[in-house]
Amino acid sequence: MKLKYKNILFLSLLVAGGLSSCDTDFLDVTPPTEIPAEDVWKEGPLAEGFVTGVYAGLQQGGFSEQMLASLTDEAVFTHTGRNINTINEGSLSPSNLGWVDATYGWSQMYSYIRAANIAIANMPGATFADVALKDRLMGEAYFLRAYYYQQLLRYYGAVPLIKKVFLLNEDYSVPRNTFDECVKSIVSDCDSAALLLPATMAKGRATKATALALKSRILIYAASDLHDIPTAKAKSAMISGYSNPEFLGYLSGDRMARWKAAQAAAKATIDASGGGYKLNLTAPVSAAEGTNNHISVAMSGASGDKRLDNSAVSEMIFGRYFTPSMNEGARQTGLNNGPNGYHNWAGNTPIGNLVDDYEMMDGTKFSWTNPSHKVIPYQNRDPRFYATVMYDGADWKPRPSDAKDPANQIQTGAYDLLDDKGALINRKGLDTRQSSIEDWNGSRTGYYMRKFIDPNPALYDNTDRQNIPWPFFRVTEAVFNYIEASIELGEDAEALLWLNRIRFRAGMPAVKASGAALRTAYRQERRIEMAYEEQRYHDARRWMIAAETLGSPLMYINVLGKFKPGKSMKEPYHFDPTVYDYTYTPVEEKSHENRKWVDKMYFRPFSRDEINRNAKLVQNPGYDK
Repeated sequence: MKLKYKNILFLSLLVAGGLSSCDTDFLDVTPPTEIPAEDVWKEGPLAEGFVTGVYAGLQQGGFSEQMLASLTDEAVFTHTGRNINTINEGSLSPSNLGWVDATYGWSQMYSYIRAANIAIANMPGATFADVALKDRLMGEAYFLRAYYYQQLLRYYGAVPLIKKVFLLNEDYSVPRNTFDECVKSIVSDCDSAALLLPATMAKGRATKATALALKSRILIYAASDLHDIPTAKAKSAMISGYSNPEFLGYLSGDRMARWKAAQAAAKATIDASGGGYKLNLTAPVSAAEGTNNHISVAMSGASGDKRLDNSAVSEMIFGRYFTPSMNEGARQTGLNNGPNGYHNWAGNTPIGNLVDDYEMMDGTKFSWTNPSHKVIPYQNRDPRFYATVMYDGADWKPRPSDAKDPANQIQTGAYDLLDDKGALINRKGLDTRQSSIEDWNGSRTGYYMRKFIDPNPALYDNTDRQNIPWPFFRVTEAVFNYIEASIELGEDAEALLWLNRIRFRAGMPAVKASGAALRTAYRQERRIEMAYEEQRYHDARRWMIAAETLGSPLMYINVLGKFKPGKSMKEPYHFDPTVYDYTYTPVEEKSHENRKWVDKMYFRPFSRDEINRNAKLVQNPGYDK
């Protein structure tokens, strides 16, 4: 059964503890759409409905036009006026928060934390008889509170820990807890949830493995450079000069113990989840199978494409699922991000920075300075590249009826063609910003996102909705956490064992590095495997490599197809290296977005309004002016 997230209407003052009675007879009749607060905890279905409502803070998962990828060196958001540049160009401030605040912001998270607190406060005294249901709902409430606090912690650093239900007219001024206290609170909630949650549940509801996965994530973050204050101070003058570093991380203590705790939590997650999808291989699969494996993981068994392996659903620990009967915009991933030559909107387009990081099939680095790479840059690459990125000449779905393209290939270049009179013309590809299909919303980078777009050829992305779930947690993230902690603990052999299992599933050869080189290889692998999964933004910050990654210039690609001597082609165009000499020119682009990293952006600011409401709330470094 797929979980439907419903908004259940309670009395308007439910969160304040109920309503006073009224002497007017007609007001004593309870409207059918409202339920007195005290009645919610008398019946199992009502209590379950309340907790189901707390899941609504998860919203659409990462599926939106403005995915976090476009704040990283994975993607750029094609369109203007969406308040993304506020962050990417370094103008983030307490009065100018950018689009992230609308999705992952302070008010939203605390409203759902409050709802979780209500459930946690009332569940022990609930009078319905189903003890198993009561335990499970309590576990879900613990998990959801931990999840929302985790969202706050990884964006803001330490925040006020609120575990009571405030009533009206109370003093809401609360100081920030320390970073250590926040981590301990989240871990405690995860542990409580894991004790109460079952091993399996309906899709979209938390399980024991879900709680363990969240614990694994928060502990790997806690052990990272950004939150080890001696390390962070050495890397950032802004953090070094901050008077309250206890809000940002650990001032002292045994960092190796933190890595050890992260390693144990990750291994517990792997064990509880059953080991994931094809993570027991001892040699690489074929390139074709590697690509298919990566697409299958992204689809998580939800695609109707018969070429995919639906057993890849075993990779998912916790996801946001969608039901065909509900009109949910997030399911229009293909429309939001697909090529404009298919009447789609080209939202989060991959940038050359990501594309160039995909290795060659033999595990060597790709380089534009290598003549053999430059002449055919999209051949013989890491199989995951073909599952993640659409590039010039890539095969894709059938075009709409108004497009002349029997080959159904991505066209992001300009090509020589002969018109109907035999005259030479320069034809702009159907998926460019000069397209004859739509000329306003094509990719600026020369690439398109493929990951999470259902490849089922029977689906027309512009109008048909897809039901691909969003992975909040999958087994591979926990494996990466285990690898990272093992590297930092000096356990290279264990790290290599698991790192190469991920590579073998993708059809890539084994890594044979150690020490610092192994750490670099691990970070590269995590970048490629988890692309577009809202990992990179947080990873680059916690590793404190944001200046050279999140702040790096955007690399685009220009593609030109010129006839070879004695060769020609008439409409319709198709990719053909026997007819064309193709040239691929990477360029640095600043006109659309001039990225700049400022160290204050390691943490988000508290809004001016929030600071004014709560005099005890100390602002993050770099935002006082």
